[in-house]
Amino acid sequence: QVQLVESGGGKVQPGGSLRLSCAASGVIFNIYTMGWYRQAPGKERELVAFITSGGTAIYADSVKGRFTISRDNANNTVYLQMASLKPEDTAVYYCKANQRTRIYWGQGTQVTVSS
Repeated sequence: QVQLVESGGGKVQPGGSLRLSCAASGVIFNIYTMGWYRQAPGKERELVAFITSGGTAIYADSVKGRFTISRDNANNTVYLQMASLKPEDTAVYYCKANQRTRIYWGQGTQVTVSS
C-alpha cells in the first residue's frame, strides 16, 4: 500500500522559514518524480516544485529563489525548504509522487503565514 505522509507545516510570521517533509512508503521511491503542490482557500491546487528521479528541480515562478526542493532516496523522503515566506504562501501543501501513469497524493499539511 502506497503512503505519502507530509509533516512540518505550521504557522510562521512573514519572512520566516519552514521545512516540509514527505515520507513515502510502498513505492520504489528513486524512480518517482516527487512534487509539492498547494491549495489556498477558494483556489485551485497549483504546482510549487517538483524534482525528477535524476534530481532535476523545477519551480513555480512565485517561489523561485525562496523555496528549495530536495530528495533523500536512502530514506524515501522529499523535502521543501521554504524561506522568506509571504502571506500569499498560506495554503495546504500536498506531496505528490508520479511515475508514468502511477500517481499518488499525500493528505496535506497546513502552512499559515501570518503576523
